[in-house]
Amino acid sequence: MKLFDKIREMRNKTIRSAAGTEDERLLEWLGILGTPKKLLGEVTYFTCLKMLSETLGKMPVKFYQQTERGIEEAGGNAAYHLLRTRPNPQMTPTIFWGTVENNRNHYGNAYVWVQKEFLRKKYGGDIVVKNLWIMPSSDTTVIVDDKGVFGTVGDIYYWYTDKYNGESYMFPSGDVMHFKTSMSFDGLTGAPVREILKATIEGGVESQKFMNNLYKGGLTARAALQYTGDLSPKLEKKLIARLETYANGANNAGKFIPIPIGMKLEPLNIKLTDSQFFELKKYSALQIAGAFGIKPNQINDYEKSSYANSEMQNISFYIDTELYILKQYEEEINYKLLEPGEAAKGKYYKFNENVILRTDAKSQAEILTGYVQNGVYTPNEARSFMNKPRMEGGDHLICNGNYIKVADIGKDQEKGGDGENGENLKITKERQKQPL
Repeated sequence: MKLFDKIREMRNKTIRSAAGTEDERLLEWLGILGTPKKLLGEVTYFTCLKMLSETLGKMPVKFYQQTERGIEEAGGNAAYHLLRTRPNPQMTPTIFWGTVENNRNHYGNAYVWVQKEFLRKKYGGDIVVKNLWIMPSSDTTVIVDDKGVFGTVGDIYYWYTDKYNGESYMFPSGDVMHFKTSMSFDGLTGAPVREILKATIEGGVESQKFMNNLYKGGLTARAALQYTGDLSPKLEKKLIARLETYANGANNAGKFIPIPIGMKLEPLNIKLTDSQFFELKKYSALQIAGAFGIKPNQINDYEKSSYANSEMQNISFYIDTELYILKQYEEEINYKLLEPGEAAKGKYYKFNENVILRTDAKSQAEILTGYVQNGVYTPNEARSFMNKPRMEGGDHLICNGNYIKVADIGKDQEKGGDGENGENLKITKERQKQPL
């Protein structure tokens, strides 16, 4: 335990100090201290994290129940009140789910502690959910109790260390919602995309640094200074620093550079087009986006996109990327937040994905009109979808009265009914009986 105590002490010390130290380098070598800010400097990586976190944050969680009449909205409980209004005193649902998704993608795993309390009267149960707290992934460790030290052999526990006070806590699996990436090799923890694409992302970071340095230098290429003689390293540095004051920076672009007599400054022309710099940078961006399941138009690559194609890419993003993520979230939420009695009654939580599938106003009106006219939605259900108040008499299904069942086609004629078709059939038969 001395090793872990030392590591914890060094980690807390490093967090409090912004300066680089030997302790910080050791922690980074151990993989305990990450460098998210450095990786976030890669614009494609940042865009992918932003897209996924904001997409999840847009969708509210709904509470439904499977009944004899079909699926209906269920009555609220303590957990649903938190998911709908405020998971904890510091976060709104939008920020809460966006933060969870950022941790899941960047670290491979996201953890939420379900704080419970004993409360008999308010919601009719003994234990209710009080708050939902995000446990930073960098401060949480998954422990498999294969010796039965804490309880049953094989149970999973979560060791969390508070980086502000240094206190450690051990939570059982039932008190922690664990969300992981799809890339998992043991089913217990997920692998972060940044580790799988480490070389590609680091290359993107270095290319961004190269462009930044090029802009800072006023887009001036490297140059070789030719002179006769030999200067000490100290004098060389002074000479170079003096020339850089005239050559570097956007303010010096296009100006003359004073060169001492006997010296010659020869530029080293390095063309970005010759090295296919931008083509390689674009290819790396598409690789990173593809690993996250992000479509090209979502990282502002419209080279092969049209308006119709972009709409299809958005639908493909929901089916190919978000559907798996939402299903995983819903399964974990239902398993950890539903009480046994609620699960037995067919209650469940579900993200409302319709908020990201909405189209333009004209298409939306046509879809709702078709649903109402064909008896799928009642008028009031369609009005609720448009955030309009319910109206009297709008709770009945309506449809075209001329519609009949396919199996009933022709039955009226066979029976010789009294309707119009039946009368025509009688007249036809009478005429056939008359002699010519």
